[in-house]
Amino acid sequence: MKAPSSLEELAGALRCLPGVGPKSAQRMAYHLLQYDRAGARRLAAALTVAAERVRRCARCNGFTELEVCELCSSPKRDPAQLCVVETPADLLMVEQTLAYQGLYFVLMGRLSPIDGIGPKEIGLDLLAKRAADGVVKEVIIATNFTNEGEATAHYVSEMLHARGLKVTRIARGVPLGGELEFVDTGTLAQAFYDRRPT
Repeated sequence: MKAPSSLEELAGALRCLPGVGPKSAQRMAYHLLQYDRAGARRLAAALTVAAERVRRCARCNGFTELEVCELCSSPKRDPAQLCVVETPADLLMVEQTLAYQGLYFVLMGRLSPIDGIGPKEIGLDLLAKRAADGVVKEVIIATNFTNEGEATAHYVSEMLHARGLKVTRIARGVPLGGELEFVDTGTLAQAFYDRRPT
């Protein structure tokens, strides 16, 4: 028996989510229609509203419903520090630490020449303009420690050093509370390279 075309369309649409393959998408679609039609309607309405209202902040490039987001508008933030992250989810994680009080710039990706993602695709021209506003004194690069994240960090660092800005990179190494016997060798090696005076 063939599934109704609207059900196949729903399963196909759910496949756009990260980590969702054909079987998972099919299970989700069947679950929503079999057990939770109210949830399916709520999900559809929320997606529609978010797709219409959420846009990019004119200053940090993150998600907002306003022209300039609440973080960028806050007088409590330190405008001399600008933290560069790959995604809005990364910004949220940094915010949850309560350790940083500066402003942000969200790249909405990372350099990946294999995938056709270069400096223009992640808005490095916008970052250069934002960082050179005369107020920013330090740019903190907080991209991920993947090959693409490292390449992005290097490119951003070189680009901003050429403009005379102070550029720093978040540290990496042994996690807080971590025990050396359980840390992978790459992380432990990096902790030795990134050691600092006490």
